[in-house]
Amino acid sequence: MEITDEILTKFKKRMKISHSIEDDTLKDILSSSADDIKAHCGPFTIETNGRARELVFERSRYVYNDALEFFNDNFASQMTSLALELYIPSVEITDET
Repeated sequence: MEITDEILTKFKKRMKISHSIEDDTLKDILSSSADDIKAHCGPFTIETNGRARELVFERSRYVYNDALEFFNDNFASQMTSLALELYIPSVEITDET
């Protein structure tokens, strides 16, 4: 997922990161976090879905602080809630011949 400068700026503000030395690394972390959340919960747009953005930021914070192994346990209920929010039921086609 492509991370915009606006999303990067919001994340850096939240993390209180004022330098730009790590910008490329932070974008990679945010991108991989967004991809992981999408794989678990379903498709979303990070710019418009605040709950999804929050989870992406939290997972990225865990990655940045080398604590990723704790993320899934600590955010299981939020992940489930987001997955239910994003769920799009598929139409089942039955063959009635």
